[in-house]
Amino acid sequence: MSYPVSVEVEPTLTNRNRLTTAFRLILAIPHLILVGGAGIGFSYSGDGETSAGAEGGLLGAVVVILAIVSWFTILFAGTHLLGIRQLTSFYLRWRVRALAYLMLLVDAYPPFGDAPYPVTLDAAAPVEPRHRLTVAFRIFLALPHIFVLFFVLVAWHITTFIAWVAILVTGNYPKALYDFGVGVLRWRLRVDAYLLLLVDDYPPFSLE
Repeated sequence: MSYPVSVEVEPTLTNRNRLTTAFRLILAIPHLILVGGAGIGFSYSGDGETSAGAEGGLLGAVVVILAIVSWFTILFAGTHLLGIRQLTSFYLRWRVRALAYLMLLVDAYPPFGDAPYPVTLDAAAPVEPRHRLTVAFRIFLALPHIFVLFFVLVAWHITTFIAWVAILVTGNYPKALYDFGVGVLRWRLRVDAYLLLLVDDYPPFSLE
């Protein structure tokens, strides 16, 4: 399925690091503070135009403020300032790596910022001119995803706990649970990008 935001994860199913898995939540704390975790739900700006993840971290809070600025610049000038777009993309690239690490999809410790990593996010530039009508009502258009993702994220937390136990006992991540986790990661990041005005294409209801 083609979408302008793509997330790729190099599979790591066997011979997982049991020690770092056991203490994963503690090890991930610095990244959680900066770019947030896999919260169940989403948070919104006071004006209701846009959002980042529920626990978007310190950098996420900055990106949300800049998304509000972008909401006005796109509506009134049709322009998404390049610097804001670049920072938003940087935040989402960092965030996807941190989430993949936190939710046990990879063992390599994520970099603080941009660096090679087995999890990548690419976002294609939106077609110009921007679709001002969908930007104006972005938060309302995203509500179906927010509703469905609440339940999907609950399931992801449950399956990740099961995988945590499986890795500690066997050293392996069950493939079905792994594929589900990667799918949820992709879905969540597509919705984040849509809410942060990085893209105008409506996200698919899909784990692919």
